[in-house]
Amino acid sequence: MSHLAEDLAANGSSAAPTPRQSESTKSSLRALWARWARRILEMPESQLFLLLAVVIGVFSGLAVVLFRIAIEWTRLSLLGSSLAPPAARVVIVPVLGGILVALLVAYVFPASRGSGVNQTKSAVYIFDGYIPFQTVIGKFVACALAIGSGQSLGPEDPSLQMGAGIASAIGRRLQLSHEKIRLIAPVGAAAGLAAAFNAPISSVLFVIEEIIGTWSAAALGAIVLAAVSSVVTMRWFLGSDSLFRVPAFRMQHPAELLAYAVLGIIGGALSLLFLKWIAWARPKLEATPRWTRFVKPAAAGLIIGIIGIWVPQIMGAGYPVIDQGIHGEFAWRILFLLALLKIFATGVSFLSGTPGGMFAPTLFVGAMLGGAVGAVEQHFFHRLAAAPGAFALVGMGTLFAGFLRIPITSVFMVIEVSGNYTAVLPVMISTMIAYLISRRYHNISLFDMLARQDGLLLPSIEELREQVYLTVEDAMRRDAAIILDPTQPLASSIRAADASPGKALLITTHGEWRFLAREELERISANARAAGTPPPSTNAFATASTQGPLPALFRDQSLEEALRLAGDWPLLPVVSRANLAKLEGVIAIADILHALRSAPQTGVIPTVS
Repeated sequence: MSHLAEDLAANGSSAAPTPRQSESTKSSLRALWARWARRILEMPESQLFLLLAVVIGVFSGLAVVLFRIAIEWTRLSLLGSSLAPPAARVVIVPVLGGILVALLVAYVFPASRGSGVNQTKSAVYIFDGYIPFQTVIGKFVACALAIGSGQSLGPEDPSLQMGAGIASAIGRRLQLSHEKIRLIAPVGAAAGLAAAFNAPISSVLFVIEEIIGTWSAAALGAIVLAAVSSVVTMRWFLGSDSLFRVPAFRMQHPAELLAYAVLGIIGGALSLLFLKWIAWARPKLEATPRWTRFVKPAAAGLIIGIIGIWVPQIMGAGYPVIDQGIHGEFAWRILFLLALLKIFATGVSFLSGTPGGMFAPTLFVGAMLGGAVGAVEQHFFHRLAAAPGAFALVGMGTLFAGFLRIPITSVFMVIEVSGNYTAVLPVMISTMIAYLISRRYHNISLFDMLARQDGLLLPSIEELREQVYLTVEDAMRRDAAIILDPTQPLASSIRAADASPGKALLITTHGEWRFLAREELERISANARAAGTPPPSTNAFATASTQGPLPALFRDQSLEEALRLAGDWPLLPVVSRANLAKLEGVIAIADILHALRSAPQTGVIPTVS
């Protein structure tokens, strides 16, 4: 900034600048910008990556702001501002919107189909982080038209892919390394989702839980920076209010937890129904003739429009209706009907191939179901059950966990949306029950199922969560070595070794371990017998010192760590963390390989059912 001040001072004056002075100032500013740009690009890539995360967050936040404005403008232009638009418009608009979306997807933006989560995941694991910027434009236009015309889909998943596409374009433009290009797409995904949800914590957790799968230190800092900067940008334009006006949440009696457990059971069953329907219907619709891709979005719009004549609440993302459900503005019968109709409408829209997301519809169904369950339980057990609005809030997380199978994100999403940690225990109970029911009766998560139906074998984060990680304790042998006294004469060590055939020989002094080759002892003993003399008077430690100190392992270390260390040694000691001189076992490469071969196989592709 000092250079800028100097340049401005040198070229500025109190009088109005002449054209020559103005041109000189512009040239100085261009030179200054070029100098600072060079300094930025010369930064170490790790530092540049963090700086780019903030830039990606800002651009993703701006894109989401424009996206939300485009959806609302489309809705108002096509359906009007009335709560009950004319029946003819409610039917015709989704049909015409479906036809136009089908043409756009078929001829202009073919990569814009789907929700965006698996497309981003494919970019990370298959296409080296590459997402064409045309996909960002296509997602913006097609999804704004689809959601704005009434299709029962949401903007969050497309926002995630748009953020990833913006990040990919920036990374390619700056010619980042291959590793950073692959990592930059999830950074943009977190930024896009955070701005769409106005929930940075949940967005970071989702990207880590569903797209990356590991808490990578290299990625976590950049993802957090991108999410926070995108939310700040979005709030600058649209305000800091959350998506929903959440009423105060409080628990009046511990027995309320039973009521939330019931919600978890019902939510798990409804999630299972939703998943089974998608799993059954999607392959059949994908197998229809190619020309039907022009018809299916329009047919979906027609079905939704007909339902919308009587129940317009199921059209679009449905955020205002969720807000009404949270505040108890519907009777329980209406809430339950809205939940069932939203599942049907969302399935019809999604199965038709119309681009759009599943997050908002899942929140809608969860809120309606939670409100219905809460109202019924309050009617029969009014002293135990909380207000229906509290159940609607918990229901959103419950369906999120059961249908999308992201339990950690589901818990934090409800906390972040409500801003009340009192909801933690009810949400944890309800979401875990729903997740376990869905996991028990449907062996594959939604995003994994969609990827495999499309012929993609993307890493299953759910399978990784269930994977058994082997440790040194699973492979070590407990009675396969003896410890020799480092100070005793070599003759005593030879007798001790002869008394324990087949066992490894170890020596320790002050927690430092050394390996004593049995062949060396046998050679010394044989030479002494041949010469008719006793073995040398040196001790065992002096004989073993040429082997160098052995790296020690602990029982809880992973077999991967053990394998890296064991390559240079016949075997390694496994010692106690409390006492480095206490031997708990030994391990060799053969033991590690045997344990890995004997472990349960987790790489089998489950059937889609």
